[in-house]
Amino acid sequence: MFEELKELICEYVDVDPSAIKEESRFIEDLGFNSYDFMSMVGEIEETFDVEVEEREVVNVKTVKDAVEYIQSLQD
Repeated sequence: MFEELKELICEYVDVDPSAIKEESRFIEDLGFNSYDFMSMVGEIEETFDVEVEEREVVNVKTVKDAVEYIQSLQD
């Protein structure tokens, strides 16, 4: 799932995939703005067949947070 998420991230921000680590923060490290982040969340919903709660997604700060959140929705 981490690798799939890295591919999605690269569609929204100009960053080298090898620079994306689990501890990478979406805004501070990867350069996301809120619009890009929410657009990616929509694609995450389609890609992983989950429904993201907007009030919960504000707690997703790092790539690892996103992976864990997606996995919790799939369980």
